[in-house]
Amino acid sequence: CVIVDVMRVGPASGMATHPAQGDVMQSRWGTHGDHPIVVLSPSTVAEAYSLTIEAVNISEMLRVPVILLSDAVVGHLRERIELPDPLHISLIERKMTKQPPDQYKPYAAGEDGVPEFAEMGSGYRYHICSNVHNEFGFPTDSGHVEADILARRLQRKIDLHQDKITFYKTYDVEDAEILLVAYGCVARSAKDAVKIMRREGVKLGLLQLQTLWPFPAEIVRKLSEGVKAVIVPEMNLGQLINEVRACSRKNVVGVNKVDGTVISPREIIAKVKEVK
Repeated sequence: CVIVDVMRVGPASGMATHPAQGDVMQSRWGTHGDHPIVVLSPSTVAEAYSLTIEAVNISEMLRVPVILLSDAVVGHLRERIELPDPLHISLIERKMTKQPPDQYKPYAAGEDGVPEFAEMGSGYRYHICSNVHNEFGFPTDSGHVEADILARRLQRKIDLHQDKITFYKTYDVEDAEILLVAYGCVARSAKDAVKIMRREGVKLGLLQLQTLWPFPAEIVRKLSEGVKAVIVPEMNLGQLINEVRACSRKNVVGVNKVDGTVISPREIIAKVKEVK
């Protein structure tokens, strides 16, 4: 399934149409039990379109919930985009079983960790149970063993496909001395800040994250190696910044707002001048 979350300021603020980015950790850790899901974040109307397609494809490919985590700014945007020819849109089809009905196990995972689907109405049986179950879907006495197998399989199928589900953009990072890491509507302000600072001779770069979860730690680690500092602007009190700090040895600082207004390029620039 694909879930669309357009984040607004809160909690219960009476400012329903104002933006925030307060659901970043909730989107990852609001699961039932310890298993990963995929979270994508657009910053433009075009990205909202393209990442929705990616979200559906990932959900079909991995049999996993995918959240499209937007915000009230992007949700209210009106921008011109060029829609691709539907025939040129890449769609991932479900992996269908080739096993005969009497040998089909609906929860048996292959090498990629993803169980195969069976076509409805074609003679295959499903047993769906909310308890810990075996590969046939039936409750089992070896619950501890099956629970361990399930949790590790759900993690493994994400790990095995991380290169296919990690999306990001970079701007002027090749020679950057200070790196911005931003997502959603704040990435728009960050892009403007990069342009302004570059005109003033400051080597500022931007990593715009489109995949928030699983967190692209290796990308952040690689791009932050040659910089003096990393700045993470986000419309919360500091959520994704903790992930950045975990994978970077540089000075990592935040720019934070929770009043329902967007972080401006000017506010980002002020922090850049403070750390440079």
